[in-house]
Amino acid sequence: MAKVLQCGDVVKKILFQKLVPALMVIVLTLFPVLASADEDLCHEKGIYIRNPTMRDLWYKRNGGPCTIWVHGHILNLKSEDTLVIYRDMTCETEYCSKNPTYDVYKFLDANRNCRVRILPRCKLSDM
Repeated sequence: MAKVLQCGDVVKKILFQKLVPALMVIVLTLFPVLASADEDLCHEKGIYIRNPTMRDLWYKRNGGPCTIWVHGHILNLKSEDTLVIYRDMTCETEYCSKNPTYDVYKFLDANRNCRVRILPRCKLSDM
């Protein structure tokens, strides 16, 4: 005697054979991507900050000496560093009213290539 399939049996069979494996593939694909979203890819090599402002700036790294930052040049900022940017050679007038930190630069790095730039009037953007 032949077994008659009911509608509920067909739905269960389709779910088991098609949908469950498809969902497993999706979950296994997305899990590593989502897990790496919080990873700091710039931690080891630092974030590179470019000065395309057409004017020379000055900076102090970790409270060190006042150093010129020639326009067009790139600085490297590590996660443990503090960098204060100035508009004068005596390092008395800060270039940015609210000095950006490593986390701010990392947040602005939308394409995650560890490169940002500081534009005139302290506008920051991804490179």
